[in-house]
Amino acid sequence: MISKINVQDKFLQIIDYWNPRIGGELNDSYVKMAKIKGEFIWHHHDHEDEMFFVWKGRLLIRLRDGEIAVNEGEFVIIPKGVEHQPIAEEEVHLLLIEPKTTLNTGNVVNERTVSIPQRI
Repeated sequence: MISKINVQDKFLQIIDYWNPRIGGELNDSYVKMAKIKGEFIWHHHDHEDEMFFVWKGRLLIRLRDGEIAVNEGEFVIIPKGVEHQPIAEEEVHLLLIEPKTTLNTGNVVNERTVSIPQRI
């Protein structure tokens, strides 16, 4: 069945930070949604690029050789293998499109790793 998704309604269902949820599926990828605030861990993804689309707020991505500010309505793609650290001084709402096997913490597995995201 084909159905449309109201992004704002989905974000209203997310009440915690750094815990991506599945908003939809596209081929072999998930459309993930997450609210974030504060600093995440330094990490990289060995086998996949990572796209951060800022729906609301302002995201800072630290790289080892600089940083990128991503504002509402913008997205950035971090190539596989590039170490990065997402930071949100205020609450940020993100859309991520990535392969179903992608871990949110990339090459690091710790208490922030979400192995099986929940659907919203």
